[in-house]
Parts: sequence; C-alpha cells; structure tokens
Amino acid sequence: MCLGIPMQVKEIAGFMARCELNGVEREVSLFMLPENTVQSGDYVMVHVGYAIQKMTTEEARSAWELYDEMLGLEDVDLVDEPGTSRARR
Repeated sequence: MCLGIPMQVKEIAGFMARCELNGVEREVSLFMLPENTVQSGDYVMVHVGYAIQKMTTEEARSAWELYDEMLGLEDVDLVDEPGTSRARR
C-alpha cells in the first residue's frame, strides 16, 4: 500500500517546491505535475518526494482527518494470531 501526504506549498523554484505540514518542511519535486499549475499556498499530495496531484484545501483537510482517525486505532491488532480468523480490537 502506498501513502500520500497532503502538504502545503510554501515556495517554488523551478520544478522543486518547499512544502510544509505541521511544522515539518520537505523539498518536493513538481516534475510529475503540469507546469505552472501549482502556486505557493496550494496543497499537493506528496508521495516519496514527488507531488503527484494538486488538492483543494477541503481534500487536504479530509485526508488529514482520515489519517488522524486511523492513528487513533493504535490498540487494534492488525496481525492475525494463530487460531484467530480476524484482527482483534
């Protein structure tokens, strides 16, 4: 499974952007997006250092809410133990 993280674009220099999420900044390549479609302040979905799609603020917020919900399931055992047929809570 692949996971993309919504990040906000802070600065753009050519095909590289400085993106931020919760105070964490990363250099992100814009090479996979059409030229001049992303501006500072926009949100992009970042996967392994590449912006793979431009997002609306609402799409980014929805993704963060879903990730927060998934992280809230810390007590879920996702690995079947011998003799069980499904994950336990």
